Amino acid sequence: MMEKKTNGELSPAMKPQFSGNFETGKVNRTPLWKKFITQRHLQTMALLGVVWMIIFNYIPMYGIIIAFKEYNIVKPISEAPWVGLANFKEFLADDNFVYVMKNTLGISLIKLLIFPLPIIFALFLNEIRSVRFKKSIQTISYLPHFLSWVVLGGILATWLADIGIINNILMALHVIDQPISFLAEPKYFWTIIITSDLWKELGWSAIIYLAAITSISPEMYEAATIDGAGRFQKMWYVTVPTIKGTISILFILAVSGVLNSNFDQILVLRNSLNDSASNVIDYYVYYTGLLSARFSYSTAIGMFKSVISLILLLIANQVSKKLNDTSLF
Repeated sequence: MMEKKTNGELSPAMKPQFSGNFETGKVNRTPLWKKFITQRHLQTMALLGVVWMIIFNYIPMYGIIIAFKEYNIVKPISEAPWVGLANFKEFLADDNFVYVMKNTLGISLIKLLIFPLPIIFALFLNEIRSVRFKKSIQTISYLPHFLSWVVLGGILATWLADIGIINNILMALHVIDQPISFLAEPKYFWTIIITSDLWKELGWSAIIYLAAITSISPEMYEAATIDGAGRFQKMWYVTVPTIKGTISILFILAVSGVLNSNFDQILVLRNSLNDSASNVIDYYVYYTGLLSARFSYSTAIGMFKSVISLILLLIANQVSKKLNDTSLF
């Protein structure tokens, strides 16, 4: 049984337990080494992750200095002669620079424009009342994410072939008279890339928004119902403002990754016939670095991309902080 208060004071059983002097306000802090011993199992697990990150993420960064050198694979990095910013200047003056950046920014900006689609999909998926039907839609939409681009690339190449299902459907509907070699025509490449990426990742991208929606208090929807709000009004005035923070964070990350063009997808679907539309910066780094063995030049291109991505991240983060008080840091 709980003890009653006497003379306006809390009984000993009801007083908060802490280490320190209540009157002076001083708290006895546990030494760091004692905390480590107490949490040794968790700390060991965390330490393994830190060691892994140092070995595979930080130590290899030493090799980035070859961007400022003329590196030869037969000699150590330390013996490579310094060339300063020559590799960066060469890339900016390269004839490929314009159309590599055009393809990269074109594909990435279109993907950025369709950024709201997973949000819309999550909003409508959340409105489905039938649990069985909702799970079926989720399973169907998530499934392509778990297939590699090697598998999906083979499927798309078959579908888009001259005798593939896409040409057969279009000819049956009298949309076209002759089969089209979609992957051989540069003008179709961006559409294929955007559409296939949306097909593969739409359902998976909606997961984090669905998770944010589930954290919304039902009382907010009940209050909106009492005020006479319909389903669409609840989505617009309750759901969207509540998950605004999640949307902002993911949009910041999307902006910072605007120079990423999904290398796996590009590598699988590109060929020499659509090179003018498929040669993006990631593939150009792969081609010049591994296939042409120009390691210093490709490292400089990769570093150029990383610096631009960092600048975009800082700008997007600052703009988001000013507009809605949401930011990564």
